[in-house]
Amino acid sequence: MQTALGGAATVAVLACVALMGFAIQRGGTCTVAAVEEFVQQRGTRRLRAMGEAALWVAGGLALAQAAGWTAVMPAAQPVSAATVAGAVLLGAGAWLNGACVFGAIARLGSGQWAQAAVPLGFYLGCLGLGAVLPAPAAPVPSHAGGLPAAPLAAAFVLFALWRLVRGVWGLRDGALRALPTRVWAPHAATTVIGICFLLSWLIAGAWAYTDLLAALARRMAASSTLPLELLAALLGGAVLGGWTAGRLQPAWPTPAQWLRSLAGGALMAVGSLLIPGSNDGLLLVGLPLLHAHAWLALAVMVLTIAAAMRLSRRQRLPALGKEAP
Repeated sequence: MQTALGGAATVAVLACVALMGFAIQRGGTCTVAAVEEFVQQRGTRRLRAMGEAALWVAGGLALAQAAGWTAVMPAAQPVSAATVAGAVLLGAGAWLNGACVFGAIARLGSGQWAQAAVPLGFYLGCLGLGAVLPAPAAPVPSHAGGLPAAPLAAAFVLFALWRLVRGVWGLRDGALRALPTRVWAPHAATTVIGICFLLSWLIAGAWAYTDLLAALARRMAASSTLPLELLAALLGGAVLGGWTAGRLQPAWPTPAQWLRSLAGGALMAVGSLLIPGSNDGLLLVGLPLLHAHAWLALAVMVLTIAAAMRLSRRQRLPALGKEAP
């Protein structure tokens, strides 16, 4: 990502990331919650919402490219056995913690302080694996990004107009009073996440907070403080979201909760380094850019979480990331 930005650009990208954190918390965005909805209710609302967030990023990037914007895009990674193994560990870590890296931010915004161990565990996992394995070679970035810019941009404009008309039509008959609830429903919230991430990408380049933790562990972080400021903005937005919704109810975690979140974060870190990429980067960067490794990794991650949930239910055991009733 770009680290040398002007004052106005810095404020804009921080605002986008803070709003993204707000939307993550208010919408309860989490891959584990999405899979749980499918396993228990056969519902796909959250999974479809996460896919639409990636669609907004892809369409926005194609539109920007069609308009002459030619920023550097992250390159695709090769698909290998490590991709699958990493995705299994990523899913297992998310299930163990009870939330993915997105869900950890949402829960932190609600005062579930055990989730603060997830970034710490992620950092320690990257640190430990980095001491054993050499740092991966940096992929060669691409200017084209692999997107069919003109066709996708045209389709995206039609899709965005349809979404806008549908949203306005839904506000008829006095439904305006229910707008705050509708805006922060999971589907709408993930749309806000996709748009905010897209805007921050256009301003400062692709960014994921798990990438920052991995870079810090490998002592590869840029000299600029912008990545740390973005992380602070993301967390601040989530806390603000929890406070304004009345969900910020701090609860001191038990040692078992701390250990589960710490171990879950470490497993997700190892998985992310093997793929490479965690579910925030895979969803908002890899999927929109049509990277095969990202599509495969997310699919395996979802299947791993679903399998773990079914196994725990079959054995009449509570999910390790959840409290027993």
